[in-house]
Amino acid sequence: MTRKRTARLRRTLLAGTTAVAVTAVTAGLVAAAQEPAKAAKGPKLSLVAATTSVTLTSWKEEPGVYLDLGTYLVSEGTPLELKVTRKSYKDPVAVTQTVYEGGKAKTKKLPTGTVKDFSGLPGFSEITLTDKAGKKVLTRSEGFCPNNASGRVRPDAPSTSKYPESCPTNPFTLGSVWGIEKGWAANTYAGSYTKPAQLPAGAYTAKIGVAKKYRDLFGIADKPATVKVTVVERSFEDENPNSALRSSAQAGEHAGHATGHHTPSAHSGHGPGHAPAPVEAAAPVTSGAGPSYNVGHGPLKAAPPALPWALKKKQQMSAPSPRAGDTAGQTDGSRRAPALKPLSKRPAGKPSVPDVPKPDLRSLPAYGIIVSDGEKDIPGKDYLAFSANVWNAGPAQLVVDGFRSPGKAKMDAYQYFYDAKGKQVGYTPTGTMEWDPRPGHVHWHFTDFASYRLLKADKKEAVRSGKEAFCLANTDAIDYTVKNANWHPFNTDLSTACGEENSISVREVLDVGSGDTYTQDLPGQSFDITDVPNGTYYIQVLANPEKRLKETNLDNNSALRKIVLGGKPGKRTVTVPAHDLVNAN
Repeated sequence: MTRKRTARLRRTLLAGTTAVAVTAVTAGLVAAAQEPAKAAKGPKLSLVAATTSVTLTSWKEEPGVYLDLGTYLVSEGTPLELKVTRKSYKDPVAVTQTVYEGGKAKTKKLPTGTVKDFSGLPGFSEITLTDKAGKKVLTRSEGFCPNNASGRVRPDAPSTSKYPESCPTNPFTLGSVWGIEKGWAANTYAGSYTKPAQLPAGAYTAKIGVAKKYRDLFGIADKPATVKVTVVERSFEDENPNSALRSSAQAGEHAGHATGHHTPSAHSGHGPGHAPAPVEAAAPVTSGAGPSYNVGHGPLKAAPPALPWALKKKQQMSAPSPRAGDTAGQTDGSRRAPALKPLSKRPAGKPSVPDVPKPDLRSLPAYGIIVSDGEKDIPGKDYLAFSANVWNAGPAQLVVDGFRSPGKAKMDAYQYFYDAKGKQVGYTPTGTMEWDPRPGHVHWHFTDFASYRLLKADKKEAVRSGKEAFCLANTDAIDYTVKNANWHPFNTDLSTACGEENSISVREVLDVGSGDTYTQDLPGQSFDITDVPNGTYYIQVLANPEKRLKETNLDNNSALRKIVLGGKPGKRTVTVPAHDLVNAN
């Protein structure tokens, strides 16, 4: 196997990497022993500005200025760690903080209503802008995702952060972990969860602070940061000879920022209304899941996290702009996952299914549900399009390798099993993989991974989607609180997982805690409802329909989403009731 399962992440106090004088350590231990037991406490948090001045560009082709002001929340002493969960879709989202008492991790429940979803802490930052005359021109509050782009603030801090690289936005997320590593800082810029500011070119002063409820909750000092802001107006057309490059770079930088998350180029032409609401934004840009790789996956690319100001300045001063990523001296979190390498040859020996941990595939209810006309390719037809996700609740990865016999059109697929130390201890045949040459795919699909069906009110099948073959990718973090969840999955975009037409073998992995979202936009994948009568129906997302994959539990593979069809031919409508407390269509 090319990589062993990541060891269970420990939630203990991390030690710095720089040596400390023995006398100082000894003195500290003696003093600690003489002190009475202290109450559990969290990290020392502070808001800092990376720079005293920033220049923001107001592009004529874009709606306003995005307030990436270069402010960061620093965590010292211990990490800031929050677990965000809901027991079911009937329960509200709750959050607990990991604090430390005598070096041991404790759980502290935060007040009910602190968070409403998994996108971050709402109303965390308070921003005020004044103009040259001292007149207040803007006041707003913004949410904060602790998993935003981050970096170390001192050399003895841990070299890497154990926390995930974004806050999940799938409406049916079940659990998330947010954190800022000790000695690290996370950008407070709200990214895709904020609107651009309408500011004319000129000079301003920004005052950025933390809302009182969070200062009280986390013990943050009331010390707002002040940043001088210069707004300059530019046009893509003025950037010759690199106007196209500049336009592309800026579009990528702010993809999804606008209200409603405008659709990236990979999804253009899908018809009006296909861009989901902000809560339905998909795989974080930190995964490398770009339009050129995740066509059909999604549901959509979320806005990238804010880049450190030093990198932003470097981008503005250079042409062409450097590609963001984790390179020397650069830790903005936008790295692209390395390729997953399959075994070079078929497994030898007798197939077996050993008694070791196995994956647990589960389906999420459908969402992003709309009626379309099949992109106007098929006049007179009505289609029901939707997004569907199958995820792995663990405690083991789903690992499938495909092997191609010379000259054969399909690969033979095998599922692999591993013991607790990551050693391969068995395998079993599990169907086939097939090459999909269609535009937007052009990769190998594992057959019979999932099935989509439109059921009548009596739960009998009315229509079945033709989509039953998939390339597996960890596009969405569904529940990073389950046992063995991998907070840094590898194959987060299709470029790393699906192979080439001439591949001899392919490895596809669905990691613990992650799921793969597919948007069912195209005819043949969406439901043809042209002749389906109006009424109540259920969209069924069914994982492992032929039960070829070996799982810990086969009884939780189905999820239903109730819908109501109406309207007239050519103008069909769909009403999507809330699914318990989740009111996302």
